Amino acid sequence: MASRRPAAGRPAFEHRPARHGLIGPFGARQIAVGLVVVATAVVLLLAATAPLGTTGGAGSRDPRATPYVIGSAPANGLRPGDRAPDFTTVRGDGSTFTLTDIAGKPVRLADLRGKAVWVNFWASWCPPCQAETPVLRDTYTAYKDRGLEVVGISVQETNAADVAAYAKRYGLGYTVAADLSADIFHRYGVYALPTQYFIGPDGIIRGVVQGPMDMTSAARQIEAILPSESPTGS
Repeated sequence: MASRRPAAGRPAFEHRPARHGLIGPFGARQIAVGLVVVATAVVLLLAATAPLGTTGGAGSRDPRATPYVIGSAPANGLRPGDRAPDFTTVRGDGSTFTLTDIAGKPVRLADLRGKAVWVNFWASWCPPCQAETPVLRDTYTAYKDRGLEVVGISVQETNAADVAAYAKRYGLGYTVAADLSADIFHRYGVYALPTQYFIGPDGIIRGVVQGPMDMTSAARQIEAILPSESPTGS
């Protein structure tokens, strides 16, 4: 039988089977490139979500909580066992600085001797500090009748009015101060926000934590520093 040839001017019909890769339409090179992209994305995600700061001898923190790091840790920072510096200091020019609360009243650790004191360095613009605010407020409410004083020292703020507005908005009943000049901030060697100092009735630092607290960890620290007898003698 004679073979059929295409009519003049018409292309011959040719069927070529589709090429298949290792997985569907994808070849080995495309799969390799895709795996590299995915691996890189995983590494970047882990780096972005890793906690900042350190957990060295200067203090501990909840590994699930991430502080906002604003500087380098001091070589000789305050540690448990140190006497807590008061909130009054002499500046280089010889003038004396005394921390005041948002109402303008001086705040002195010496006036709080005999009580358990939780000093919290924070900022109204700091996300971990914002998340921790209810913990401070509720813990103070729960323990104030047992001898707890909370002093929230706001740092790196534009003005005291912003701090006062924040305290009013969230109903903060504990002492709130704005360290606009950073005198106490530097004296305590703060490098992450929030930073917590738990001070016993004798004025000695019992605990240092860089990072936000939850209700359970806060209660554990407070229970360890409460005075043996409440101020009412009960």
